[in-house]
Amino acid sequence: MLGAIALLLWGMRMVRTGVTRAYGSSLRTVLGRHLDNRFTAFFSGLGITAVLQSSTATCLMTASFASRGLVATTAALAVMLGADVGTTLVAQVFTLDISWLSPVFIVAGLIAFHGGRRKRIKDLGRLGIGLGLMLLALKLLVGGSEPIRESETVLVVVTSLAEEPVLAILVAALLTWLAHSSLAVVLLICSMVGAGAVPLALALPLVLGANLGGTMPPVTATLASAPVARRVALGNVIFKLAGCIAILPVLQVAGGWIAVLDSDPVRQVVNFHTAFNVALALVFILLTDLVTRLTERFLPDRAAVEDEATPRYLDPAARAEPAIALACAARETLRMADTLDVMLGQSIEVLKDNDRDRLDRVSEMDDTVDSLYEAIKLYLTDVSREPLEEEESRRCSDIMAFMTNLEHIGDIVDKNLMELAAKKIKYQLQFSGEGLAEIETLHGRVRDNLQLATSVFVSGDQRLARKLLQEKDHFRDLERGAAESHHERLKDGVRETIETSSLHLDILRDLKRINSHITSAAYPILEEAGELRPSRLRMPESEA
Repeated sequence: MLGAIALLLWGMRMVRTGVTRAYGSSLRTVLGRHLDNRFTAFFSGLGITAVLQSSTATCLMTASFASRGLVATTAALAVMLGADVGTTLVAQVFTLDISWLSPVFIVAGLIAFHGGRRKRIKDLGRLGIGLGLMLLALKLLVGGSEPIRESETVLVVVTSLAEEPVLAILVAALLTWLAHSSLAVVLLICSMVGAGAVPLALALPLVLGANLGGTMPPVTATLASAPVARRVALGNVIFKLAGCIAILPVLQVAGGWIAVLDSDPVRQVVNFHTAFNVALALVFILLTDLVTRLTERFLPDRAAVEDEATPRYLDPAARAEPAIALACAARETLRMADTLDVMLGQSIEVLKDNDRDRLDRVSEMDDTVDSLYEAIKLYLTDVSREPLEEEESRRCSDIMAFMTNLEHIGDIVDKNLMELAAKKIKYQLQFSGEGLAEIETLHGRVRDNLQLATSVFVSGDQRLARKLLQEKDHFRDLERGAAESHHERLKDGVRETIETSSLHLDILRDLKRINSHITSAAYPILEEAGELRPSRLRMPESEA
């Protein structure tokens, strides 16, 4: 049974991973577009959870929107009500007799995963394998739980829990918290009911416990988040706790009503699960304002703490004055550039010394760059809604272009250079003396050019812009020369060069990409001055 439960959890993980990788950005977009009111938010939460098979994932997604001020707590709580209903629909499907589809899903998924050329096809293959494993796990659970009926010890435990519904709720809640999946626990309960190992009188409080325990993973996952994000998870706890308290005294009566719909004990359990969450949605969809105020009382806004990822200069009050607002945005963009300069400085130390601690700090600084980029982008979007003069509009575009290039550079440092550094650390590789000197030279040139690009961004000086653009050609020559020297060392059989050849060339390539983004700061200024050619291609003689 433990093996079947593990297989069920792994299958659910594969489904969620496959959906997220294939359609994650689309799901976030759909959710973000339907948060205007509590009713559209409810149905978007229902639909997304039905696809992801995880109300926890939906809660964390919604909490991230709330933390950035993109959704009100009232609408976010409506999303959670929809998510809770959505996960019951998945349970309804998996309690149908469709276990014969398990090999079909697994084979089709395997073919798609190994034979698909496009990444999305592979992700859908992962999803298919996950669905097949879930159905297989449920079949194994039914078979594995049948001998439990003959166990006297289990009979004593089951009888005791059936007489103590509160204890049964707490046990199921703890189990769900540990499994991080209310869906998995509900399906486990259904399997044991189907095998006759658990009576219906016990199954109903266990389902309530699974619902209550399913609210805890988002609570623990958002403990370090801002209060506004934590309120989403807390509101969901309030929904489920209030529902459990309200229905517990009339639990057996409710069970009798559910039995009228279907005589099959398994269907009664899953129907009770659905009815409980639908009832919560009907009651609380109009009371989300009240629950919001309650969560605000439990989790008041805390005093601002100095955080490098928190914008310092984006004054909300300045948005009505475009000139001032653009100056604020430019100042915050310079903070991005400063953070990036520190990242570059740390990155060369990682490459030189195989320093794992510095590698982690570089990744943290990239998160800071990403946060500042997101904040400035949203700020500029608000500013651009005001009527702008031609020069203000151009400056807004220049800031957006410069900070976008900075964000791309941060990603290259974190996702490319540091991955190469991690590989170098893992295999304890060392560059040759000449090779390391070439990398340090190019790296130093990149940092110098970043400082020059920052000056160009601030001053708009055409002479500095021309100098910066010339650096692109100089850097290309340096990179080409370093690559040629590397190939010469390969011919000479230098051991370190042979061992680090792919790493060395990839680092040269990434530094060249970073430098290209840096020198892009010169284009707007030189283009405005009419100092750029339409194309670097030489015109054919027939067209000259």
